[in-house]
Amino acid sequence: MKKISKLLIVSLSISLFLVSCKESSGKRQKKDTIIENEKIDIKTVAVLNANLATESDLIALGLSSELISNIISIRPFESMTDFNEVIKEEDTEELFKKIFIPFNLNTTAEVDFKMIPGVGNRMAHEFEEYRPYMSIKQFKREIGKYVDENEVSRYLNYVFVPVELNTSTEDDIKLLPGVGNRISHEFIEYRPYINLAQFRKEIGKYVDKKELKRLERFVYLK
Repeated sequence: MKKISKLLIVSLSISLFLVSCKESSGKRQKKDTIIENEKIDIKTVAVLNANLATESDLIALGLSSELISNIISIRPFESMTDFNEVIKEEDTEELFKKIFIPFNLNTTAEVDFKMIPGVGNRMAHEFEEYRPYMSIKQFKREIGKYVDENEVSRYLNYVFVPVELNTSTEDDIKLLPGVGNRISHEFIEYRPYINLAQFRKEIGKYVDKKELKRLERFVYLK
């Protein structure tokens, strides 16, 4: 009888221990989920476009007045490589979480995609794997297979898909960096475009030479 009692006590102790472990594990998992969600919230903060950021925006980043003057005088930057050359003395790992020059998804080298915060070897490969991209919607659909919607939205701060001037929808044009309703309407207004010289002539009526140069890298003709 004593042996049976001892066995029952031992069995009960083990059961209580296992329940306790399960509850602790559940709490840890819940905590990890909360931490991950907090990280996602942080990641969804908008990233400044270095070609469009105002002087006040740049000051808020803590950049020196000399560097700010250089950025404003040199831009528009045609590529992230050009921008990186100007800010190479800064802590770029942290700075790229706040300001960037969006990459052309169809032409950027796979290794350069890793300049995007949080993009490692695997994701950089996936960015390259689905080329050519016909629209940013295609990018969202394909990369959405690997990461959640918030992370895909975060990536949109760092990439773009060029548009074909004569066939792209106005919605696709408005997804280009810094292109709003007015300019997207003007893009369509002058169709069909015979060549890029015509694009420069017509859109040059609405923007200055620097902005025209920036916009030109977003478009092409078949």
